[in-house]
Amino acid sequence: MGYRELYESWKGDARLAEADRAELEAVTDETEREYRFGGELEFGTAGMRGIIGCGVNMMNVYTVRRATQGLAEYIKTLGGAAMERGVVISYDTRRCSRLFAETAAGVLAKNGVKAYLFSKVHPVPMLSFAVRYLHAAAGIMITASHNPKEYNGYKVYGEDGAQMSPEATAIVVDFIGRITDYLSVTGDGESPLIVPVPAQVDEAYISELAKLTLSKESVARCGKDLKLVYTPVHGSGFVPVTTILKKLGIHVNVVEAQVAEDPDFSTVAVPNPEFKETLSMGIALANEIHADVVFGTDPDSDRLGVAVKNGAGEFLALSGNQVGILLLDYILTRLKEENALPANAAVVKSFVSTGMAKLICEEFGVALFETPVGFKFIGEKIKEWEADGSHTFVFGFEESCGYLRGTHARDKDAVVASMLCAEMVCYYTDIGKTVYGRLMEIYEKYGFVLDQNISVQYKGLNAMKEMNAVVDALKTVPVDRLGGMEVEAVRDYSADVRRTKDGKTAPLNIPKCNCVYYELQGGSFVCVRPSGTEPKLKIYFSVKAKDETAANAKVAEVAKDVKALLASLNR
Repeated sequence: MGYRELYESWKGDARLAEADRAELEAVTDETEREYRFGGELEFGTAGMRGIIGCGVNMMNVYTVRRATQGLAEYIKTLGGAAMERGVVISYDTRRCSRLFAETAAGVLAKNGVKAYLFSKVHPVPMLSFAVRYLHAAAGIMITASHNPKEYNGYKVYGEDGAQMSPEATAIVVDFIGRITDYLSVTGDGESPLIVPVPAQVDEAYISELAKLTLSKESVARCGKDLKLVYTPVHGSGFVPVTTILKKLGIHVNVVEAQVAEDPDFSTVAVPNPEFKETLSMGIALANEIHADVVFGTDPDSDRLGVAVKNGAGEFLALSGNQVGILLLDYILTRLKEENALPANAAVVKSFVSTGMAKLICEEFGVALFETPVGFKFIGEKIKEWEADGSHTFVFGFEESCGYLRGTHARDKDAVVASMLCAEMVCYYTDIGKTVYGRLMEIYEKYGFVLDQNISVQYKGLNAMKEMNAVVDALKTVPVDRLGGMEVEAVRDYSADVRRTKDGKTAPLNIPKCNCVYYELQGGSFVCVRPSGTEPKLKIYFSVKAKDETAANAKVAEVAKDVKALLASLNR
């Protein structure tokens, strides 16, 4: 059935809600009709994410029901015990998030699967924690993370609290694919199988975080006088972040105008704390009250943005990589000072995150592991080490402002990251330093590394296909130099192979993904990959140089060569 026929079929179906029918009747643009019905919203290893609206390629109650039916069928194959253990469902502040959460609960219940439903918004890390705490069979998080307000999404978690493994996801996707009649799936919203998440889950989560503190004495001395500004950016982080900071005795100044659960995120262009603009109201308040640091979390509170004062007293928005190396250095330093650094300690980062992590880990004698982008792979490492005892997880991070210390959750956790960053400020204040000053010391010790990324926006129904085609084409083009630096090796993560300039090959031994990674001389790199959650081709640059000025110049040179390389593919 073509998109026109499918559009008419939905519009004329008596099972379609009248509001949805009216929405479809108002769609007169042929391109938009094709976008809505020309392809299905893809359910991948990160779940599904899309623009809210009526159609098979959109986020709506019908695509949520279909996805949940597929999950229910999978859980039923695990047996009655798994059905009784149930699924925990959480959601953030986005438009339709509560509706989609209730819809998913109803479908599970109708299939005889218990559904634990949070009574109000809760962030990703608390959903991950709740799955583990309640020994549930799976979890569902309704969120589109830091995407623009028009989006929502559906993420599925396994029993270990990590995003569902590729193997299990493939089974769920197969069940979903068997449902061709979206409107045939229904739920039972009044079922006794839908139960509230017990209140003690919240208390247990905060208690677990409190166990992870590293500088209690410094916090006791400096916490009450610390001038910290926090904004939840209209998201789900407000309650847990302020709760843990107050529990530790750290004073918090909240951006009141951004506390409201506003699904339009009306005070920011996009609710992404990676951008300094998203922290602008927090920085304005910080300047007004002469604060030391600014924190901001995204709608589902799994990402943390941080701004600190530089040497000139102006607020600098740190990159995710900078926060990552600061936390890594702080955690390893404090563990070593307290004689608590495990002999088999290990750190995990995504392979697009800063190469400086390797230098820091080598200094402390700590093993470093790399994974593809996606925190589920870090969660898998934690699970693997718990099973074989080979390593002890101490920290994991991604350059996109995602961090995790502890094994209470298996996804990035902006709540624990806020706690650690706040006590890190207290620690450096206590010993007469600043966070920015420590960052400069790190650069002085290991050499300056500039990590940046740019995105190429794609549009339309075939965006993902086009982006993957670009990456596939790159694999066929020999590249000897980028930005004047020799390409020493090329990693093709889709083929699990690393090829050096002299033609030698070796396996990468990590999960496959469509990505090309150029190792440059001196430890620099360039990586090109399609985003798994947005129609963007992402290009990462990590350049080591003698100072920031030289690094900026070198990144500009590398970026110019990469853009020329991409342009050549279209000739």
